[in-house]
Amino acid sequence: MQVFWFLPTHGDSRYLGTTEGARAVDLDYLQQIAGAADSLGYEGVLIPTGRSCEDPWVIASSLIGATRRLKFLVAVRPGLHQPSLAARMAATFDRLSGGRVLVNLVTGGDQAELEGDGVFQDHASRYEQSAEFIRIWREIIARSHDGGSFDFEGKHLSVKGAKLLFPPTQKPHPPVWFGGSSAAAHELAAEQVDAYLTWGEPPAEVAKKIADVRQRAERKGRAPKFGIRLHVIVRDTEDEAWRAAESLISRVDDATVARAQAAFARMDSEGQRRMAALHAGGVRRTREELEISPNLWAGVGLVRGGAGTALVGDAKTVAARIEEYAALGIDNFILSGYPHLEESYRFAELVFPLLPRKQRPGLPGQVLSGPFGEVVANLDAPSRLASQS
Repeated sequence: MQVFWFLPTHGDSRYLGTTEGARAVDLDYLQQIAGAADSLGYEGVLIPTGRSCEDPWVIASSLIGATRRLKFLVAVRPGLHQPSLAARMAATFDRLSGGRVLVNLVTGGDQAELEGDGVFQDHASRYEQSAEFIRIWREIIARSHDGGSFDFEGKHLSVKGAKLLFPPTQKPHPPVWFGGSSAAAHELAAEQVDAYLTWGEPPAEVAKKIADVRQRAERKGRAPKFGIRLHVIVRDTEDEAWRAAESLISRVDDATVARAQAAFARMDSEGQRRMAALHAGGVRRTREELEISPNLWAGVGLVRGGAGTALVGDAKTVAARIEEYAALGIDNFILSGYPHLEESYRFAELVFPLLPRKQRPGLPGQVLSGPFGEVVANLDAPSRLASQS
């Protein structure tokens, strides 16, 4: 099991759907989150992409020197990037970071945003182009290790003599991750990517998606890994966790939910449609209605696009729910919480000890300041504790 965290390059807050409690996301704050994730033992961080976010490649590059082991899951966007340029970007980052880049293939699902970026293809065409894009990207990088070039003529993309002079550290190429819920997305994942990602749906639905991608991949002689994107709200007790969930959306009003859901409904993303269905397009609003599976809460999706569910509970319960997903075949967990800095610590302190995680090489062990913690670190003997309390 590998656990990743999330860099909130579109903003961070204690409350969703309002500017109250919002934080300015600048380089200093992102370095704090990345540094925390690195020192706490998270495998890497996902950096989001889109017009509401800072550019993910610039952000990731700015954090290389601020981290030691942390990996960066960074997006390439067919239609915005050309595959040869994207190959050079990935190879350069991989060398400069010492092999710490993972590539997230993002096809896009917001037609208004895509058109604003100059992409006017429909859903089917975007997936055709994405399949051609990542094939060219993979071949250019794979052939760079022995100085080879690559020719390709497709329906949407073509290259002639494409060549990468400076290969990446990772062979044959940095791992490619990809998420999508449509049949076209599953076919692309089965054919070309190293890890397939799903948003946090109930375990039974996740099992169906994994089974479909796995079967398609097996027919092609491939075996991709699987990952899931979830928010987490973990506290010392169940009651505290659910109160924190309620607090997170306590500033959300009906008008904000309506505007958000109207924007999401215009997207042609199958994954976004499935997220919206979990809370019935904003109609379900009570805790009982939003708890769509034990400890899986759809409240985040009332006003946030993309990943809209959170695991809510005490540490043992959240760890058990994560283990349920792992039993389905999930290897990688990309998590987040509000605010992202504090919650990175909270989750690591409460839940990491309960999970069978992959240990990163060279990660230093935690050392307490004394046998009884900071409060009594300078006491001569435990018997003095009573007199100090």
